[in-house]
Amino acid sequence: MSTKWLKTVGATLAFTVAAGTASAETLRVVTDPSFVPFEMMDQETGEMIGFDMEIIREVADRAGFEIDLNTMDFNGIIPALQTGNVDIAIAGITITEAREEIVDFSDPYYDSGLRILVRESNDDVKEISDLEGLKIGTKIGSTSYDYLVATLDEDDGVTPYPGSSDMYMALMSGAVDAVFYDAPNVGYFASTKGEGKVKTVGKLYEGQQYGIALKDGSEWVDDVNDALASIKEDGTYEEIYEKWFGPMPEDK
Repeated sequence: MSTKWLKTVGATLAFTVAAGTASAETLRVVTDPSFVPFEMMDQETGEMIGFDMEIIREVADRAGFEIDLNTMDFNGIIPALQTGNVDIAIAGITITEAREEIVDFSDPYYDSGLRILVRESNDDVKEISDLEGLKIGTKIGSTSYDYLVATLDEDDGVTPYPGSSDMYMALMSGAVDAVFYDAPNVGYFASTKGEGKVKTVGKLYEGQQYGIALKDGSEWVDDVNDALASIKEDGTYEEIYEKWFGPMPEDK
């Protein structure tokens, strides 16, 4: 085999790879920068980071498109998809029937809801019924407070706090036995400031599902769904999830 032939083949392969990369379509992706820890601005690098950001970059890589990422207020995201100003949105967007009438959604990629948080040493609380008669911190005006009052027979110990940081401090100080609140929020606290001190337990309650939103009639829906499926199948999804939220919830 001649050296000249090898050089020719090598040059052809390099050109093919470069051409494939150059031909990858760039899609306009939008997110809301304030939904921690799904998406937030890294103040040091100026880069958008978070659970959603890792998911969309992995999806784009596997589906075969580049992303042009921009941010906007959440209430402008669906209208931007409707007008075609953006192609894809990922921002903890709950899949609803009303939204499905005006945009396309991927398969669900995140199950949200309410979850229990206890101190690391607590092995007695496993589910909502175990909270009967205990002191429980939650947030004023939240669906978690409403759920506790409606579910527990003994709810005298339910204490609503004005902010999530207040109830987390109460848990770590021993003022309450458990916290019951939005799953993403308690999961993120458990894997950051509360690491080694608190843990999430049990399943999700009052579940909702998040999806990646695409403009109506998008040709990328199947590719996005295939990418999400492969992420879940090979364990990449679980790695990203546990990085931001700690252990995944138990099956319902």
